[in-house]
Amino acid sequence: MSSSADRLLAAHPQAGPAWYRAVARVVGTVTTLPGLRRGRPLARRAYAVTRAAGPAGLQRQPLAVAPRTTATELTVLCANLWHDWPRHQRWPDRVASFARLAASVDADVLLLQEVARTPALAADRWLAERLGFALASTRANGDLDAIGFEEGPAILSRFPIGDVYVRQLTHGHNPLVRRVALAARLDTPFGPLHVVSAHLGLAQRHNADQIRRLRAWVTDVSGGAAVVVGGDFNATEHCAEMVATRRTWTDTYRQLHPHGEAATHTRRTRDRRGWLHRRLDYVFLQQPERAPWVVLECAHVDAPDGPHSDHRAVLVRIAPPATA
Repeated sequence: MSSSADRLLAAHPQAGPAWYRAVARVVGTVTTLPGLRRGRPLARRAYAVTRAAGPAGLQRQPLAVAPRTTATELTVLCANLWHDWPRHQRWPDRVASFARLAASVDADVLLLQEVARTPALAADRWLAERLGFALASTRANGDLDAIGFEEGPAILSRFPIGDVYVRQLTHGHNPLVRRVALAARLDTPFGPLHVVSAHLGLAQRHNADQIRRLRAWVTDVSGGAAVVVGGDFNATEHCAEMVATRRTWTDTYRQLHPHGEAATHTRRTRDRRGWLHRRLDYVFLQQPERAPWVVLECAHVDAPDGPHSDHRAVLVRIAPPATA
């Protein structure tokens, strides 16, 4: 990986560049044909939506809060904010509710998914300004300029952000739906620490491939050092690939709560007669070979004044070996 602190790395460059070049050639040809020039704006919007994932926001220094210098633990809050496109039900209210949740738990790091940007509200920048945090975010799907909507993962931090990396986890054959992981190196009081926010796909076969890609990529980015990996994995903990992941990384929730219900997402069954409760949201620790971090607390939480999402957030407090 590049060591440049000013470079946002390309998202999975082998994920289908030939496809996008082909689309560009077709769009360029079609919109120059007689009688079709009026369709050029629509074609350009369609092409913009098919572009590969790319950077959306980067603010390396915290905007207001001063990084703690006497901290003995690190608080991470991971959440899928549920953009609910195209309805965006109670979107501004839910984002504000989540901001109050982050403040109430005194979060140091936010690992977010489905962070939407619309002309009315860019949730990543609004949260960074509201909380005074540094920000790194990427566009996974949509295009704000073309269709007035885009979404993707984001990392917000009380501490300065160094290197930032993006990895497209999908195979690239569907240009309209992408699953992306975002990683950042944070300059914490305990030294550099990599964190990752990931959002994986729904189809089980593709989901398993994406989990394997994610594990390999995290190892590559971090060089085997400690990493906090959080996200909406869209896989229950009993799926084969999640079982393999839990053997590789520390499942922070199950380390403290080895038994019992752990659902983070609830939806109606297909027949609309009942409810399906599933654990889809996780925070993992890739532990270094020596001196592992210690999990002090892990809980599934909701905003104190109303639901912020259709997912519960995952709250984790960890301590480095020297202060545990």
